[in-house]
Amino acid sequence: MPYVAVSALSHPGLLRERNEDSLVVGPWTLCATVTESPQTLVFPLGTPLVVAVADGLGGHPGGDVASALVARRIASIGPVLDDEDAVRAVLNACNRAVYQAAGEDSELTAMGTTVAGIVVRPGSLLVFNVGDSRVLAASRDGLRQVSVDDSPPLEPWQRTTSLVTQCLGGSPGYRAVHPHVTAAPLSPGDRYLVCTDGLTDPLPTDVLEELMREHDDGRAAFELWKAAIAAGGPDNITLAVVRVADDR
Repeated sequence: MPYVAVSALSHPGLLRERNEDSLVVGPWTLCATVTESPQTLVFPLGTPLVVAVADGLGGHPGGDVASALVARRIASIGPVLDDEDAVRAVLNACNRAVYQAAGEDSELTAMGTTVAGIVVRPGSLLVFNVGDSRVLAASRDGLRQVSVDDSPPLEPWQRTTSLVTQCLGGSPGYRAVHPHVTAAPLSPGDRYLVCTDGLTDPLPTDVLEELMREHDDGRAAFELWKAAIAAGGPDNITLAVVRVADDR
């Protein structure tokens, strides 16, 4: 029977006082907390399986609240996300929910979060994001970004930026979002990396590519985290390595 193996972890990094990232793996969520080592979960390939990360906005109040709210809502509705319209609808609903929660508590004004993830289905995959958290596809040809960064254009001297052009919540007044959602074919052997910018900002693509090429599952997740820590761990680090397999 074909199955999906998901190895994930979430860590505050070395410079942040707390973890404002959240993680979704099927019905399981890990919100604003810390894992000491990668956790690997295995699911049969059938009902839509969501794997996603949410990165609460730094410098805003309630980033952890926003990311947890979005993670839990996506996890609760994940099994019915069977097409692109359904994914767009839940992301727009998450955006409204973040603004509603912020409006009910003055201490949470302008809280927000990015989100990025995949929905794994038999034979096909949905990739989605709002903000600069990423989804990357790993293949024999290397590592390829399949999400779309919502970031301003980089200057010639910049490799990364902490600015985002859209997110869920994040402003005093309501702003609609335009989620990026695309479909792709899926077959046994495909692998994906879903992560917050705490991984991709300190590590260039060639380092991520090498680690994904050399390792699978929990070992890949651990080595990616370890490399981000070795590079200074400047932000919260949340990642999931997803592998589709056929045990026949």
